Amino acid sequence: MTIPPLAAEPLFHIGSFPVTNAYVNSTIAVAGFLIAALVLKRRITLVPGTLQNAAESVIEFLLGFFDQVTADREKSKRFLPLVATLFLFILVSNWMGLLPGTGSIGRWLMHEGQVELIPIFRPAGSDLNLTLAMALVSVLASHAFGVVTLGFFVHWNRFIQLGTVWKAVVSLKPIAILTALVEFIVGLIELFSEVAKVISLSLRLFGNIFAGEVLITVISGLVSFAVPLPFMALELIVGIVQATVFALLTLVYLTVATSAPHGDEEHAPSPKAAAAH
Repeated sequence: MTIPPLAAEPLFHIGSFPVTNAYVNSTIAVAGFLIAALVLKRRITLVPGTLQNAAESVIEFLLGFFDQVTADREKSKRFLPLVATLFLFILVSNWMGLLPGTGSIGRWLMHEGQVELIPIFRPAGSDLNLTLAMALVSVLASHAFGVVTLGFFVHWNRFIQLGTVWKAVVSLKPIAILTALVEFIVGLIELFSEVAKVISLSLRLFGNIFAGEVLITVISGLVSFAVPLPFMALELIVGIVQATVFALLTLVYLTVATSAPHGDEEHAPSPKAAAAH
């Protein structure tokens, strides 16, 4: 019984680029999605078949789920490609870690000065590099959507409120200046919280998937017949939960980033009032 190390193990190198066992799993998952998309694209008809019905059901379910967060079908459609991709990729890559041979079929290679059996397959989510990259994409995408939806200055004024400070200084009102300085400091704290989002998203997913891999390895090493099955079933549920949590948090970030600041909402004219003018 060998406890998997924290870092994904390299199987070989392409130039200076190490190809790890976790990267192999993620590549297989991406290739599977691409093949499924190409097959589905060729079979789209006015009278949907079984595959098209299944795909449409999944999309409609996800849109309905997103609507509960965004409260806006148009926003749900805008966020669907990114959030649904993250959800399905995390779900499938997590479940792939339960396939026979994952963690047990490998190559004997030199690793950290010793000859060890390096598994060819390792759950993609158990690689911190991958979870960190997905978390970074999630947070950066929320800012990109925010800039496109609200405008560059409106979006970043949430974090760097120089405009608010300038207006307060020009007004020469002590209370307004003090309030603006407090809001400026709070905005900087919010900016640091964006970094915390990346760290928390990546570590949450990595910690749960890696812990599950260690648990299955330990249980299988102690008793290899029947006993690991309930734990593997539990990992199926964990895969769904972790994919849902990651996608839901990404959706929340996107929704908040594309919502107008409270002050703008309060002072913005209603459509009827704008039409009257």
